[in-house]
Amino acid sequence: MCQYPRMSAPPEEAARLHEQAALRLAAADQRYTSGRRALVEVLGTALRPLTTPEILDLAPGAVPQSSAYRNLTVLVDAGVVRRLPGADDVGRFELSEELTGEHHHHLVCASCGTVVDVTASPLLERALSEAGRVVADETGFAVTDHRIDLVGCCPDCRITGTG
Repeated sequence: MCQYPRMSAPPEEAARLHEQAALRLAAADQRYTSGRRALVEVLGTALRPLTTPEILDLAPGAVPQSSAYRNLTVLVDAGVVRRLPGADDVGRFELSEELTGEHHHHLVCASCGTVVDVTASPLLERALSEAGRVVADETGFAVTDHRIDLVGCCPDCRITGTG
């Protein structure tokens, strides 16, 4: 039984996701193999960023462990997947925002390293955009995006007293 929260994407959304992944890989001179498709499928249904072992648990037999690491690197390099560091230095993976069209930020547990997606309010997003504009004006740096990772203690670690 799967212990990771998942959702089911509508077939047309899943098809669009795979089409976009294939196009990005082709632009990077890479093929959209069945193993890479399986990785995208798992990440496309995950409700939070996943570690490589979690991805492999959700796609048993679809991708050998040795290939999963290599294929995730290819997917990151092609802009299909984004790697997020957790507080425990274990990488977690999610589909890129450009692919999903869903901008979000992260809650990171400093105790267990779990990373959870969180959507900020429109008010906060406007404030972040304005802060980026001010920083750009002051420094000459061209700000093109922003990310926030809020670090703390997840409910499970708070209950068990490990955080």
